[in-house]
Amino acid sequence: MQEFNNRIRELREEKHITQVRLSTELGVAQETISAYEQGRHLPSVTTLIKLSNILGASMDYIMMQSDIRNYINSESLNNNEIRLINYFKKLNISCKEKALSYIEGLSDGIASDRRAQDK
Repeated sequence: MQEFNNRIRELREEKHITQVRLSTELGVAQETISAYEQGRHLPSVTTLIKLSNILGASMDYIMMQSDIRNYINSESLNNNEIRLINYFKKLNISCKEKALSYIEGLSDGIASDRRAQDK
C-alpha cells in the first residue's frame, strides 16, 4: 500500500494542493487525506472518482494499476489525430522512436517560437 499513498501525495503536491484544500474539495476530514497518503485507509469509489478529477489522473494511475496517467477518450480525437495514431501503430520500434523525436522537436520549436514572440 506504500506505493498507493505516494501517488496521492505526489499528485497533490504537483498541483500545489494542501491536504486541507483537498479534504474540503472531497468533503472529508484532513485526517482522512493523511490516512490515504499514509496507506491507513483507501478511498471509496466515489471519492476516487473525485480524486481523479481534482488531481487530473486516471483512477488506475492513482491506484497503481497503470503507469498511464490519463487515458484519452477516442471521441475527443479529431480525424488527423486518429490518422496519426493509426500510422504510428504500424511503425516498428525504431521508427516509433524517430517519429516521437521528430514530434518532440516540432513541439519544442513551437514553444521556443512562442517564447521569442512573448519577449
